[in-house]
Amino acid sequence: MCWILFKQTASKTGFSRGRMIEHTLSLCYHNKLILAPMVRVGTLPMRLLALDYGADIVYCEELIDLKMLQCKRVVNEVLSTVDFVAPDDRVVFRTCEREQNRVVFQMGTSDAERALAVARLVENDVAGIDVNMGCPKEYSTKGGMGAALLSDPDKIEKILSTLVKGTRRPVTCKIRILPSLEDTLSLVKRIERTGIAAVTVHGRKREERPQHPVSCEAIKAVAETLSIPVIANGGSHDHIQKYLDIEDFRQATAASSVMVARAAMWNPSIFLKEGLRPLEEVMQKYIRYAVQYENHYTNTKYCLCQMLREQLESPQGRLLHAAQSSQEICEAFGLGAFYEEMTRELNTRRAELLARTPEAVGEPAEDPSGVIKMAVKFDRRAYSPQITPKMCLLEWCRKEKLAQPVYDTVQRPLDRLFCSVVTVAEQKYQSTLWDKSKKLAEQAAAIVCLRSRGLPEGRLGEESPSWHKRKREATDQDPGGLRNQEQAVPGELCKKLFVALGSGEESPLEGW
Repeated sequence: MCWILFKQTASKTGFSRGRMIEHTLSLCYHNKLILAPMVRVGTLPMRLLALDYGADIVYCEELIDLKMLQCKRVVNEVLSTVDFVAPDDRVVFRTCEREQNRVVFQMGTSDAERALAVARLVENDVAGIDVNMGCPKEYSTKGGMGAALLSDPDKIEKILSTLVKGTRRPVTCKIRILPSLEDTLSLVKRIERTGIAAVTVHGRKREERPQHPVSCEAIKAVAETLSIPVIANGGSHDHIQKYLDIEDFRQATAASSVMVARAAMWNPSIFLKEGLRPLEEVMQKYIRYAVQYENHYTNTKYCLCQMLREQLESPQGRLLHAAQSSQEICEAFGLGAFYEEMTRELNTRRAELLARTPEAVGEPAEDPSGVIKMAVKFDRRAYSPQITPKMCLLEWCRKEKLAQPVYDTVQRPLDRLFCSVVTVAEQKYQSTLWDKSKKLAEQAAAIVCLRSRGLPEGRLGEESPSWHKRKREATDQDPGGLRNQEQAVPGELCKKLFVALGSGEESPLEGW
């Protein structure tokens, strides 16, 4: 359970020990080699690898504002990273101290206020903020994001102006050229007036793809028109095959800097002055970062496939295709011993953290308000489908002749997540982790109560409670109101429920 390993921090804390970080550096976009934002590619292992090989600035993959606003910022003390974690415990964005002054966070957005909220969420952990205004893919444009913004200059101006005024990080955007050069120049002039630090220009139109030639002339016209740095992008297919080609592309476009996408995806050592490194060496180095930072194996596998390209049918390519875990990927590339060593090291770190922070594993803590709190979530997979913590708590209250539990649930407006406090015998219990639904938040609150009292909660493999089931007294019933009906489950139905748990029959309260 990841909440055991993470320590939640305020937005101004540092990486490993919560120290304050003074941000005095301003990211410079002149004469830089830049790793482009690439979906599924621009995760932490690839960014670190690009930095190793000489990239000056690295962009993360485009991350959607609504998804980021659901995330919590947590310090992962096992990996020495800062993670932005979604309500389902999935890491949406992971970064580390090494790249902090060189990583640019790119977001997909169509709303100025949401964009600013995301920028403020991440600004202490990144060097710059970028808005994607050039992605032509449907998953981006259908929400009014990416290249869809190019047809709405007013919205572009509002988003960028809001970010420039509201965040302490340099703001940039990435665009494509418009159908006419005149329209393109008119747009970039308007963009420059918002006060952004630089603009990246992909030298293709919205409907064009990599097989279409990149327009160096259009990028050059933009560079000669603006006073802010212009970053040239789109040269991988036609121009950039080796390091020296990057400078040739920069000169052809008169740009301040060059952003490399596909050529870097195929071999990140494209940034190395000394020339490309052997692909096997590059892939092994990438895998080491992926294991060290617990990158999900499916993402690791995807990036390696992009590097192998025409070698996917080779013996090694077939081994990679068959791999179903990080360990199997490592074994396919002769890194089995490294995987075992790194796994032992990470497990040792986890054990040390658990040993010194017993409260992280679920020990109850009472705050000054008298509410007993734990950092827990209700994971349906860990419980029998016929029983839930709320049911266990309700039946225990009946056995002890206590009033039924009362749940007070609130929703946070910014990200629409829920938190619930349950009151049992005049004591309040709450999970410190917010959930994506009212029902899940109430289950988490019930777990806190049950664990703090040492009671069964219905987990798989847990001994079933042997409490006596009895019919509810008529005076206990409250036929009015759906919520009261849900909380006041008739005694006979509870009895059937516990019988079903032992027999494997379908629960009479399926979905309760």
